[in-house]
Amino acid sequence: MFRVLVVDDDKNIRFFIKEALELENYKVFTARNGEEALDIYDKEYIDVVIVDIMMPIMDGYEFTKELRSVNKDVIILMISAKQLSEDRIKGFKAGIDDYLSKPIDIEELLIRMKVHLRRINGAGDKKLVIGDVIVDYDSFTVTKGGDVQELPQKEFLLLYKLLSSPNKIFTKIQLMDEIWGLECDTGWETVVVHVGRLRKRFENYSEFKIENVRGLGYKAVISNEK
Repeated sequence: MFRVLVVDDDKNIRFFIKEALELENYKVFTARNGEEALDIYDKEYIDVVIVDIMMPIMDGYEFTKELRSVNKDVIILMISAKQLSEDRIKGFKAGIDDYLSKPIDIEELLIRMKVHLRRINGAGDKKLVIGDVIVDYDSFTVTKGGDVQELPQKEFLLLYKLLSSPNKIFTKIQLMDEIWGLECDTGWETVVVHVGRLRKRFENYSEFKIENVRGLGYKAVISNEK
């Protein structure tokens, strides 16, 4: 189940979009402004952000820049009654992936979301298949034959992040920011602890390993053995 954060100071628009997305089986969170949205983002793993421009405290442009500074992968769709091309350009320069004009056509919104999700997640399938192992984002489980393990949220998200980009090196700070959030009180040592738990949990799995890259961070290595 994909997780969407809707950010708009108009409660009717928040409700309208939330209801429509939930009918399509999205998990939806809502916020009234960018500052409130960042608080939610710090606590929850988010796949898509739908954000308005004109909001009090922190507007959509500022929020987008702040979010993009720590997460370059999350999908950001901006919605606004502003029609000028300069407003759209400003949004794209801030880091959005798409721009829709108000009043929102919900069917168009859903189609655009699916296109972006398909592009980065393989037709919306949030299961990773590695040999005999299935890593299922919807249930936070890792399955191999008759062995089914349901992981705590942070452990699963850390494993999923690494396995989604095998051989890519992620720094401890990068993993900390993206999974635990910008304002988490604990340090990067938390990542070390969780990697240790994952290694212990899957020490008998030959399909993948999490390797330490000295001085940099971690990467997942997929076995080529049949």
